[in-house]
Amino acid sequence: MRLLGFLLLCLALPIQAEGFLTRLLNKPVSGGVAVVALPEQPQAPQARYQGKPVLVVREDGRRWIAIVGIPLTVKPGQQQIEVEGAQAIPFQVGSKRYQEQRITLKNQEQVNPSPANLKRIERELAEQTRAYQQFSPGTPSNLLLDRPVNGPLSSRFGVRRFFNGEERNPHAGLDFAVPAGTPVKAPAAGKVTLIGDYFFNGKTVFVDHGQGLTSMFCHLSKIDVRLGQQLPRGAVLGRVGATGRATGPHMHWNVSLNDARVDPAIFIGAFEP
Repeated sequence: MRLLGFLLLCLALPIQAEGFLTRLLNKPVSGGVAVVALPEQPQAPQARYQGKPVLVVREDGRRWIAIVGIPLTVKPGQQQIEVEGAQAIPFQVGSKRYQEQRITLKNQEQVNPSPANLKRIERELAEQTRAYQQFSPGTPSNLLLDRPVNGPLSSRFGVRRFFNGEERNPHAGLDFAVPAGTPVKAPAAGKVTLIGDYFFNGKTVFVDHGQGLTSMFCHLSKIDVRLGQQLPRGAVLGRVGATGRATGPHMHWNVSLNDARVDPAIFIGAFEP
């Protein structure tokens, strides 16, 4: 009996050793997040994935961890992060199957834009890419994020989308089914780094939460913040709408880590394997 009790204790130890953030965020699949333990040292280690700096925090005051965004394009298998002054640390990426969604749009221009609009889209994409690539030194105020609106999820992250039968980029965020005019709140404290009215995204706000963790909110009917504004957690940044390429009012929320769009459901405890 003593031996059995000892073995059960040993089996339980790895689970108990995992901190809150690891249990919440470690969903290492394409489009997910990997939590990787880092070498112990007095200061936060500097780590990079695919050449880009990653978010590093103390977990439960015990150990340094890297919170790594995994792009949807990454195939299942072994990946690694580079750590300054140490050997590369491997981690495994598992598989996840994403559903399909077929959408019919009356405006054919939103499926196959004209050359003039393609130039606009290219310009707007470059602007948004720069915002995603920013890496500020501050630690996010919270990593268990608040929902920007209260409402049911109407479309999940990673869904393969077909507009009028033609496949386009997978869905890069979460959609919430809420009425037009619903206040949209910051899920964590942050700085407004980009505001725009874009061809696909409509009225859009980017919020930098720190260390490459960025939220993007689009299809807004109204924007209630200004560029450079520091927002506390829960601040209203805009109102739900249907601007840009949208079939009706809803809240679309992107989360980006180290310039990789990842499933926001991970950060609100709503991830589905």
